[in-house]
Amino acid sequence: MEIISGFSKLSKKQKLTWLASQITDNPQGFVDEFESYQHRDPQVQKLYDEFSENTLTNFYMPYGLVPNVLINGTLYAIPLVIEESSVVAAAAGSAKFWLERGGFKAEVIDTKKVGQVHFLWEGDFKKLDVLFDEVRELMLDNTALVTANMRARGGGILAIELVNMTHLEPNYYQVKATFETCESMGANFINTCLEEFARTLKDWAANSEHFVGKEKEPLVVMSILSNYTPECLVRAWVECPIADLGNFEEMPPEMFAFKFSKAIMIAKNDPHRATTHNKGIFNGIDALTLATGNDFRAIEACGHTYASRSGKYQSLTDCSIENGIFKFWIEIPMAVGTVGGLTSLHPLVKKSFEILGNPNARELMQMMAVIGLAQNFGAVKSLTTTGIQRGHMKMHLLNILKHFEATENEVKIAVEHFKSNVVSFRAVRDVLDLIRIKV
Repeated sequence: MEIISGFSKLSKKQKLTWLASQITDNPQGFVDEFESYQHRDPQVQKLYDEFSENTLTNFYMPYGLVPNVLINGTLYAIPLVIEESSVVAAAAGSAKFWLERGGFKAEVIDTKKVGQVHFLWEGDFKKLDVLFDEVRELMLDNTALVTANMRARGGGILAIELVNMTHLEPNYYQVKATFETCESMGANFINTCLEEFARTLKDWAANSEHFVGKEKEPLVVMSILSNYTPECLVRAWVECPIADLGNFEEMPPEMFAFKFSKAIMIAKNDPHRATTHNKGIFNGIDALTLATGNDFRAIEACGHTYASRSGKYQSLTDCSIENGIFKFWIEIPMAVGTVGGLTSLHPLVKKSFEILGNPNARELMQMMAVIGLAQNFGAVKSLTTTGIQRGHMKMHLLNILKHFEATENEVKIAVEHFKSNVVSFRAVRDVLDLIRIKV
């Protein structure tokens, strides 16, 4: 690969042509294939191109649907964008299962978000602490125009505090602020406020009659929101009498409930299991996050940090069996938006919101917690009954058959064969070889 200057200034066609010249003997075929994935409407394609930088084409992901999701008495169909097999099926199976047992319940506990100004300051903390009320008022005044619209919607800056971090690093302090951003995720709003806080702090210190020498020169390292939002919290749960769980693969409900609760206990105590357990939760949450144009990376990073809040990485879901009642729940931080960003730009994101009934941010938080819980229930149910591979390998079998370009008749024969045989890449190849020899 050659070094290239000014790549970002090239047209999309020029970018593709250059890339093709570097990696293939058939540059036109390479360019044609990339261009085949572009949207047929040039205006829509232009919109997609402007979401990011140096775009070459569109990368397609399956857009699926989980029907029959009953949340707080309202029935929803939940769109999911994910490439992994079995995830949509597991969530749909769980939704149908709990639909007949009262559905899912969910509640938002709080919606506070956090941002910080990180700065170094050589001075007497007690003096700064005493005077901080003065700078706090200036910070609020200087951001009044920025926060006006948010305040009109019931949000804005909730609190500003000075945090002494010198026990970790000499001269290190924070201005820590909490925000309510209503229907938006609020990243731009929070960061704009924080950068104004930083300017206010520097100007205030430089002109304060109470400071001398280096006390007048706080060094702002950075001003940035935190994606760890433990006070932006949602809870979702399901429950029913153990007897109502029914039999799973001839397993009595009492044994199923016992094994299920022990599986959650293992995920609470073993980080190796907890990691895979929580990955399954985010199979559902990330897929809905993508479908609604939210930031799955921020949501997942926050969730994993929350899972480690005790000092040990643990399961994000819990289970209890008390007085003959099975209860399964999740409590997870979830900072989402229903306005701003891609939510009002991406055509399919807009369709997702339409399918969901145009929820507000609190309702979307509940939906995301529920779909994570549903996917996790389906996964743990499989693990503690049939084993995870039966459903997963059934879907994987179809992918392997596609890899070998199996015909429709070959697929039928292979699917029947593997109802009672173990699926593997080699086993599928051998079965296809036998089928093709007979033909």
